[in-house]
Order: sequence, then structure tokens, then C-alpha cells
Amino acid sequence: GVMKKRQRVAVVAAVAVLLCGGVALAVWRGAADGPWTAGNASAAAADHSGSKPGDKPGGMPGDKPGRKPGERPEALLEFLPRELVQPARAPMPERLEFSGPLVAPATAVLRAKGAGTLLALQVAEGDRVLAGQVVGRIDLADQASRAVERDAGVEVARTALAQAERMHASNAGLAAQQFISAVALDNSRAAVETARAQLAAAQASLQTTRLGLRDATLSAPIAGIVARRHVLPGEKVAPEQAVLTLVDLSMLELAGNVGTHLVSRLLPGMPVQVSVEGSEQPVAGRIARIAPAAEAGTRSIAVTISLANPRRCAAVAAGAAERLAACSESFRAGQYALASVLLPDTQPRLTVPLTAIALSGGQDHVWLIADGALARRPVTLGRRDEAGGRVEVLEGVQDRATLLAVRFDNLREGAKAQVVAARAAAVASGSAPAPAALR
Repeated sequence: GVMKKRQRVAVVAAVAVLLCGGVALAVWRGAADGPWTAGNASAAAADHSGSKPGDKPGGMPGDKPGRKPGERPEALLEFLPRELVQPARAPMPERLEFSGPLVAPATAVLRAKGAGTLLALQVAEGDRVLAGQVVGRIDLADQASRAVERDAGVEVARTALAQAERMHASNAGLAAQQFISAVALDNSRAAVETARAQLAAAQASLQTTRLGLRDATLSAPIAGIVARRHVLPGEKVAPEQAVLTLVDLSMLELAGNVGTHLVSRLLPGMPVQVSVEGSEQPVAGRIARIAPAAEAGTRSIAVTISLANPRRCAAVAAGAAERLAACSESFRAGQYALASVLLPDTQPRLTVPLTAIALSGGQDHVWLIADGALARRPVTLGRRDEAGGRVEVLEGVQDRATLLAVRFDNLREGAKAQVVAARAAAVASGSAPAPAALR
């Protein structure tokens, strides 16, 4: 009897060992299939208690229906709330940009008024001058000799007038005594008028010559910078020949072309941001002029932007000349610039972040979560706001759609997905398969 009890105890112990081993094996397989939880352990124990009705022939106990023998279960993708976004309706001001070189509208050419030799030129290219400042002198020897000659002509005309007046006075006395006829008196009166006119002509000619002599001194017509010297001291100059080109850089202009379909939205005086090459910060400008007609052969209209050119001055000793030389404008004529005009928009538009848009095969698309699964939707885009990081969606998504706000790799249509809190996602990430990595 004792022997039979010992055999029954041994059999019970062996069965217990086998059962514990089966449960441990099931728990190990459940950990390999996914995160280990108490539910997985219970399911593993149930699997090894016997085959389920859905088990396939030849498969391992516990395999789910529709899954190949030994295949891992599909991973559940988890996304944080900050990785999701819903479309928002908001106006999207359109930014119109056009470029071109800067020009100085206040440009003047100093010309010689008479023929002669350039005696001196006190300025060089890049020098700053004031309006009326003497910059050079021309030797007008011909003008001087001509002035002397015409001065003598004035004296001759004055003497002739005096002689004609005396003759007329004498003829008037004789006519009163009826020694000469009335016709002779009229002739003497006409001679006086002719002499008087000749004197006036000689005086005017002398005055013109003297003005020419005054033009021997070259003075700057405007305040600005010497852009170019056309002649050198010692060279002969002719009347109206260019000597210097001066530019005033205090105000600059940018001329660009705008399409006829957009120019109607522009108005003179609208603010403009101008970015000049070599400068980090844009400067404020305004629309100065809009051409009344499109240029021939194009569908664009010229738009002119004006902007103030800020001056930078160095600390120097007192004195107008020193202060003038130590200051210079920030920009120069000919620099390339980009003008940006913000066109207002009053229409609310369906917008999403630019990061939510992906491109594949030439088609823009977004990923959204619908009914607990990922869905890929092609979209048609409209306006883009690069500065604000948003884009208009014309077709493809609805207002209440839940989109992935960032781009992920290796996403699959129909993959199971859910939104989790940040704390829960941090805990699950240690045991669950990692979600698709960020680009």
C-alpha cells in the first residue's frame, strides 16, 4: 500500500513538471510575438492546454486564424498627439516676388559749355561732392578773346547811336524852320531807332560771351558721388561734351516685371520688402509707379519700387568735409535685389503643414488615420506659404481628418495605428516594436 502511494505521488509530480514546462514555453513564445503582459501569459497557457478550433494542421498550438505558421503578429503603430494635426481654415496671403538691378534715378552728367582745354579736375571716381561745388576749370581762350571783341562792338554801337541822335536833333530844328522836308526828318528818326537796336544786339552778344566765360568753371549740378570721369586734365573738350557723371544714391529704384493677371492687385504706395545681395536684413520700400501698358511681346507690366538707401558713417574729427567723406550708402547702383509684396487674402482656405505633405511618383499625398488604420490620400495643392510653413489643400482631405504632421518612412496602407499619450508611448516603446523612424 505504501509502495502504491509513492508511485501515485511520483506521477502527480511528473504531471506538474510537464504542465509548468508547457506554461513556461508558452510564455516565452508570447514574449517573442509581442510585449509581454499578463494577458499573453494566460493565452499561452490556454494554447498549450489544447488545440483551438481555428488551429491549422501542422501549425503550432495557439496560432491565430489567417496567420502563417510561425509568422509574427502585425505591429501596432503608435503616434503621439504632437505627431498628428487636423486641417485648419485660414486666409493665406499670397507673396509676389520679382527681381532686378538697383538703379539711381537721380543721375546727372556735367557737360562743358564751351570749347577749350580742361585745365584741372579736382575729383576722382568715388569722391563725394556737394551741389554747386567747383570740381574743375576749362581754359576758354577763344571765349575770352571773343568777349573783348564784342565789348568793342558795343562801344561802336553806342557811338553810332549818339551820332544818330545828334543828327536827328539837328534835323528836327531844320524841319521846324522848314529847311528840310518831313521825309528827311522821318529818315533821321529811323536812323536813331536802327542805331539803338544795333546797340542792344551788341550788348546781348557781349552778355552771352561773358556767360560762356563763367562756364569755364565746372560746378557739380547735384550732391552725390562721382560715378565716372569722361576726360582728363589737358584734353580738349567741345561744347556739350560730358566731363563727369554724378549719382545720388540716397534713393534707389528697382524695376521689375509683373504678370498682367497679378498687376491689378498692386497699387502705388503698397509696402514692399527688398532683399539686396550681400545684405542680411531686408529693407522697406514702396511701389512708386506702375506702367500703364504691358511691354511689347510680353504679358508683363513694369513695376517700379523705390527705397531709401541708409547711410553708414564712421566716427571722425569735426568738419563738414571729413564727415562727408566718412559716410557712405549701404547699397550701390547695379546691385541685384529681390522685391517681395504681400498680397492680402480674405478667403478662408483649407491648410495643412508643409511637413504633412509627401511626394511619391510625382503625386503629392498625405497619411491619415481612419478607423484605426493608416490611409494614403492623394491631394491637390494650391497656395504655399513657405515662411509660415503651410500649404493650401484644394482636394483630397476633409476638415476633420487626422493627418500625420511629420513624415515617416516605411508606412503601409491599412497598417493598424492608434494615438497614445506621451507617457504611455514611452512605456510601450521599451517592449513593443518601434514605430517607423522619422526621416
